[in-house]
Amino acid sequence: MAEGLSIRVDLGGGVRIGPGKIALLEAIAATGSISAAGRKLRMSYKRAWDLTEQLNHDFGARLVAASPGGAGGGGAALTEHGQAVVAHYRAIEQAASVAARAALAALEALTAAR
Repeated sequence: MAEGLSIRVDLGGGVRIGPGKIALLEAIAATGSISAAGRKLRMSYKRAWDLTEQLNHDFGARLVAASPGGAGGGGAALTEHGQAVVAHYRAIEQAASVAARAALAALEALTAAR
């Protein structure tokens, strides 16, 4: 496991977002597809779709805009709202990492004592 922090943000109304959901949003942005994002993250299409729908519901706005597949293909993309959620999460993660740097180094030093 990589060293550092893993941040989960608990918002009002029971809304939670953390590394897994952010990775899914980023994979959707990178692949243009919910199913491809799921494969990239080794999760089933149903799980990827359910998480996407949960995110859309929890934030009260679509974070992912999907168009149906079929002969012409389909696809998915992050909306402006989705891009903002990812950007704010990454900003929180970065700020927390900077703030915790010394304490993380101290904890790491303690593991060397084992």
